[in-house]
Amino acid sequence: MLRPTSRVRPDAYEAVFGALAHPARRRVLLAIYFNGGAMTAGEIAAIFAHAWQTTTRHLQVLEAAGLLRHERQGRMRLYRIERKRLALVSEWLAHFQRPVRRRSRGEQDVKIKDIKGHQGDARKTRSA
Repeated sequence: MLRPTSRVRPDAYEAVFGALAHPARRRVLLAIYFNGGAMTAGEIAAIFAHAWQTTTRHLQVLEAAGLLRHERQGRMRLYRIERKRLALVSEWLAHFQRPVRRRSRGEQDVKIKDIKGHQGDARKTRSA
């Protein structure tokens, strides 16, 4: 299993990457970022051509993943980006910035098991 550098639970990574998997949610984050880091739900919905319910759902997913937070201002909701949570993406990608240490064949098999579970065992029995 991947060992994150922080003490973040693995399901936090799942939530963040799951939320970022949809292009509309990535566009929402970009829109908020390029509009000074905060926008109302109405301003966000006005940018996108999809229905209000769809925009609301995307905002809910982003908020549930911890990528956005909102505060009430009268009858409006002001959404802001949660930069600390978004930093999980950079942290995870940093694994690929470091040089890879060459491993012996035995160490590679262990790593594959850690990442894929028991699928490595099935591959060994097929090739034996």
